[in-house]
Amino acid sequence: MKMGKGRYYRKNLILMLVVSAIPGIITGALVYGMIGGRLENELLQMHHRQIEQRAGNIDEQLTNLELLLSHWAFDPKFDYSLDGLDFTIDFERARDITKTLVVMQGSNTMIKQVELYLGGDEPVLFNPEYGEIKSAAVTGLYDKLIRTRQSTYWTEWAFDPSDPGEKELTLVHHIPGGSQEPFGALLIRMDTGKVADMLKTMTPYNVGETFLARTIGGLFASAGGSAPDSPFVKRLRAEIRERGSTDKASFVFAWEGKTYAVTYGAFSRIANEWVYVSASPISSITAPVMFVSKLIFIVSFSALMLAALLSWLASRRMYSPIRRLFKTLLPEHAAAAGQEDEFALIERQWLNLHWESHDLQRKLAEQLPHVKESFLHQLLHGHLYAYSEQELRRRMERFKWEMENRRFVLLYVQLTGITSLGGKFKNGDEGLVSYAAANIIGELAAQRFSQCDTIHFHDLSTGIVLMVPNETSYMPEVQAFSEELIRTVNLILKMRVTVAVSRAVGQVTDIPFAFEGVRQAASYRPVGGENQVIEMEKLDREGAGEGEPAYSFTLERELIQAMRTGQEEDAYRLLGEFLAALSARGAKTIDVQQGMLQLLGHIQHAIMQSGIHPNRLFKGVNLYEALSQIRELELILTWFREKVLAPYLKELSLRANAGVKLLIEQAMIYLQQNYMKDISLDSCADHVGTNPFFLSKSFKQVTGHNFIDYLTELRMEKAKELLRDTGLRICDVAQQVGYQHSYFNRIFKKLEGMTPTRYRELSQ
Repeated sequence: MKMGKGRYYRKNLILMLVVSAIPGIITGALVYGMIGGRLENELLQMHHRQIEQRAGNIDEQLTNLELLLSHWAFDPKFDYSLDGLDFTIDFERARDITKTLVVMQGSNTMIKQVELYLGGDEPVLFNPEYGEIKSAAVTGLYDKLIRTRQSTYWTEWAFDPSDPGEKELTLVHHIPGGSQEPFGALLIRMDTGKVADMLKTMTPYNVGETFLARTIGGLFASAGGSAPDSPFVKRLRAEIRERGSTDKASFVFAWEGKTYAVTYGAFSRIANEWVYVSASPISSITAPVMFVSKLIFIVSFSALMLAALLSWLASRRMYSPIRRLFKTLLPEHAAAAGQEDEFALIERQWLNLHWESHDLQRKLAEQLPHVKESFLHQLLHGHLYAYSEQELRRRMERFKWEMENRRFVLLYVQLTGITSLGGKFKNGDEGLVSYAAANIIGELAAQRFSQCDTIHFHDLSTGIVLMVPNETSYMPEVQAFSEELIRTVNLILKMRVTVAVSRAVGQVTDIPFAFEGVRQAASYRPVGGENQVIEMEKLDREGAGEGEPAYSFTLERELIQAMRTGQEEDAYRLLGEFLAALSARGAKTIDVQQGMLQLLGHIQHAIMQSGIHPNRLFKGVNLYEALSQIRELELILTWFREKVLAPYLKELSLRANAGVKLLIEQAMIYLQQNYMKDISLDSCADHVGTNPFFLSKSFKQVTGHNFIDYLTELRMEKAKELLRDTGLRICDVAQQVGYQHSYFNRIFKKLEGMTPTRYRELSQ
């Protein structure tokens, strides 16, 4: 049915649409015309104020860095006591310095690295960890930073001798602070990328150029990575110098056919002035407004043209959308589609919803196995205990299980031998092996049983839920499946298999108890045994095991004694013998685990008796839980060595070293207090409570000097002090430092190259 509208209708429709579009066209034209005039100047001034404010923020950040470095440079941590300090001995001081540098480094996001350089014969560099400098080239680079008249200054420095072109903005402060003869320097090395990002904040439109430059010197930093000698930067700096003013100002700058808005100003840095320059194209400032005005104009004109088109279509096909909608709802009356309009959009939307419905159904079919597996995980582990039997059955029926006249059989498959039998896998591949085994088991089970589901536990074990008809013998088929499973896993994965089979249960609520039973039954397999199928019914009739486990209390006592005395090799050997004895004579897996858990408890008790708290030693780890998850003998042995014995033996070793150092410190104090007396190695050993041989060996190890050499050097230093500062006779000086007169003259001349009398003359 065709129906048209008269000329009056069409004319009024067009007039209404034109009137609605004309205001937009006029507005766009006016905005576009104003861009070239006053609006440009207003935006330029606003740009200047914005850059000035952001420059102030940057100046404040740099000032904070200078104040931070000056504060730490005058800190007592960095005084003259660092000069010539041996950090290998005074390692506590080194660790304190490292902590301080880490705190400084984290105080500002622009800091790349905080370093402490100590010059001298053996230069040291903390960055922030302690390290010795072996390269003369690197030492030369850092020494130049110290040999300056300014104690605090900014510089652009290359720290890699092999790449002198790679420079970093660096703040340097000599230490000690305020010293005329510094021996080191604190350095804040700025992150070049962060400095560039900081400068980019002065380029609000992400185009143009922004840079910092020192008025005197070669320091230069650019947000866009430009070089100081690039034509654009050189021309900008020349233009600023021609203006002859360092005050904050803005001007318009033309370069290569573009007009830039340039804002510059000065920073007052340490003993120098820095200039910041931000240049952005005028088009970057005015482009957004220009775009909006053009868009208004284009949209308004387009609306006018569209209004004319719609009015013409509406006059001719007022009822065409209704017909298309009718054809969509009644496909048997479908005809060729007409031109597209709002009803066509409805049609496409309906089609989209139709396809989305199909896509959702497909995704549901793909995700259903995962949802079923999640449900089975919760069911097997007893998390659905609050549900009734009827609710659980309804949920399983929604997952497409046939529940009528069915009972449930649970299988638990455990893989062992990952570290033995020449398997393809090693420790650490448990997840990969579990995944492969679960896929194999699922495929084999699907070939034999009409209703079965496999659950992957990710710990070398897999669960299987079977639904078998009532009044049907299921064990022959389960036994055949178990044998096929064992052969396949042995062939493909080269691992041993233990299969535990539960009794059939008729209630869904009994499934968690049946599954827990087969998991416990798997722990009764013999240690190191071959493949095995464990049936719960036979296990209940025959009993869980025969005899008592062999727990060697003698080896346990010997192992604990070896640990207490720090005998590492004996402790590891006795641990292996204990585990071998525990797993001998057909022991079950549960026997070995229980025995090792008991040994762990006794060892922790012995550790507490030695004065070491297990929670601190093992860092709060639940060792019992970790040990109960391991089933392989070799893995148990390795875990016990690395996680239990090794930390304790290391702690004993550290305590022994600390005791030796304390002993030598007592001996050195004794020598410094009694050097004027007749002291021998035996008398000193008696004083500190040890034997002479151990004292001599430990003295050399800790101090680097023999006992006699240290005592002689101590006496010579005291003698030279008396010769310089007193008028005592030579014989009296000899007596004061514990020597006979004649022997004192000989040994003094031998060590100092002159007689005591000549030394006194030269010193005065």
